[in-house]
Amino acid sequence: MSGIAIRVKNISKKYEIAAGKRRHDTLRDHVSDAIRSFVRSNGRSPRPRANEFWSLKDVSFEVKRGEIVGVIGRNGAGKSTLLKILSRITAPTMGEAGIYGRVASLLEVGTGFHGELTGRENIYLNGAILGMRKAEIDRKFDEIVAFSEVEKFIDTPVKRYSTGMHVRLAFAVAAHLEPEILLVDEVLAVGDAAFQKKCLNKMEEVGHEGRTVLFVSHNMASITRLCPRVILLDGGRILKDGPAHDAVAAYSEHWLDIGAVHEWNDPATAPGGAVARLRAVRVRTENSLMSDGVDIRQPVAIELEYEVLQSGYVLLPYLNLHNQEGAFVLEALDVDSEWRGRSRPQGVYASTAWIPGNLLADGVHFVSVGLSTMSPDIMQFHVYDAAAFHVIDSMDGDSARGDWTGALGGAVVRPLLKWTTVQREAPDGRSGRSLTRA
Repeated sequence: MSGIAIRVKNISKKYEIAAGKRRHDTLRDHVSDAIRSFVRSNGRSPRPRANEFWSLKDVSFEVKRGEIVGVIGRNGAGKSTLLKILSRITAPTMGEAGIYGRVASLLEVGTGFHGELTGRENIYLNGAILGMRKAEIDRKFDEIVAFSEVEKFIDTPVKRYSTGMHVRLAFAVAAHLEPEILLVDEVLAVGDAAFQKKCLNKMEEVGHEGRTVLFVSHNMASITRLCPRVILLDGGRILKDGPAHDAVAAYSEHWLDIGAVHEWNDPATAPGGAVARLRAVRVRTENSLMSDGVDIRQPVAIELEYEVLQSGYVLLPYLNLHNQEGAFVLEALDVDSEWRGRSRPQGVYASTAWIPGNLLADGVHFVSVGLSTMSPDIMQFHVYDAAAFHVIDSMDGDSARGDWTGALGGAVVRPLLKWTTVQREAPDGRSGRSLTRA
């Protein structure tokens, strides 16, 4: 068991949802509901019928010590329930969850904080809960406060903290009090960008120190940066457990029902303004075949078909590309010299942008398109995720990966660069040039 930090075996969690049944928040709620139930039963009022909802179904996996593992999935997939079970906040209906090490959890804003206590007092309280001595917490105290950026309010009761202050202090406490296992939910999303980046750096550091991190997030860029391994949940079951890029691609392909072609045949529903409206967005290859899957070595064309409704305007079609992790890959403007600076008569046009082969990294790419007039600058339409396509690395040896069959870093681009190699010196000291044969 020495190499395992988390062991989940056939975990299932069932909730019962009853019509008219509400959550019990206080002891008074429990008592009042019990009295109402008694009165109704004497009056022979029917009991509400409960519906079963399985948040998790037969989930099994192991996490080794020192691993950083991401957990992704749509809302309701079971991610937060899994972390609550591992944090011992709730118990599974069936199965077993083994945690082998000291755990710190950051699941909700203010989790583990007592509102009446100050920030300083909550730091020491959380350290004590983790089994740390006061001297150990003393050594970490200044570092925690500096990281959280709440120095001015450290002796203020945390019930007066803003949401951002709660998150900053809670993460600082969880990450710095040296847990062996760190469980982090999507709560970081409420922090600002700079703080999120600092948190990711800290979790990376925690992983490099040999501690274990389980990280739940909807931010695919953060997931792929931090987690070599990702578990994808769907409807309470594990849909995929493997390398981050594979799991994120499966997430994108499974739920985002976007194809390589999107056409608007009804002008009444087509995106557009008074000057122009969109008719179609198509992704195709050199042989004009529209394709959801594009070989990484081949150029790919993105075509915007639109109708100009009023003559006399200079138009600027454009496109944006995001990858499956949400990273902004590129923005391209129509710079075709044929129409640059010229007004366009009424009619139907097709503007096509060609993306070179061996430029984009493999994975799913989402195309957003738009068009605006120039002088005056008026947006006619902008459609997010109008089309999507999958770049596939064939592994035939003539792409940027060459003969390497393992995972490659760099989620945005994978250009085929020109490499040259010369032998500077031979083992016997002779010039390498003299060994070169024509």
